[in-house]
Amino acid sequence: MRKLNQKCLYRIIDANYNRLKEGLRVCEDICRFIYDEKSLTRSFKAIRHEVSEIIAHLKFKNLIVSRNSERDIGKETIVSELKRDNLGDIFYANLQRTKESIRVLEELTKLFDKTLAKRLKNMRYSIYGLEKKAVKKI
Repeated sequence: MRKLNQKCLYRIIDANYNRLKEGLRVCEDICRFIYDEKSLTRSFKAIRHEVSEIIAHLKFKNLIVSRNSERDIGKETIVSELKRDNLGDIFYANLQRTKESIRVLEELTKLFDKTLAKRLKNMRYSIYGLEKKAVKKI
C-alpha cells in the first residue's frame, strides 16, 4: 500500500468540501427560488458559510494546491447521476451528497484537529434535522 501523505488527505478534503458546498447550494436555491421557504433557505446558507469557516482552518491554499481534477479517476458521470425525474429527486440527491461529504470531512479532520471534527459532527446532525424539516415542507 502506498504511503499516505498529507497532500492525499488534502485532496480528499478538497473534493468533499466542494461537493458539500455544491449540494448545500442546490438545496438552498430550491428552497429559495422554488418553494419560497425563508427558514430553510437561511438554514442551508448558514451551514454553507459555517463549513467554509471550519475548512478555512486547514488553509484553502493547501486544498487547492493538492487538487488534481484533470487526472481524477472518479470524475466520470454514472448513469444514476443523470436519472432525475423531478425537483424532489434533485433535492434528495443533493441532500444525500451533502450528508456523505460532511461525514468524510468529519472523519478526515480528526487527523488534523479534533475540535473541527466535532463541529462538523454537530453540523451533520443539524443537516439531519434540516432534512426532516424540508421533507415536511417540500
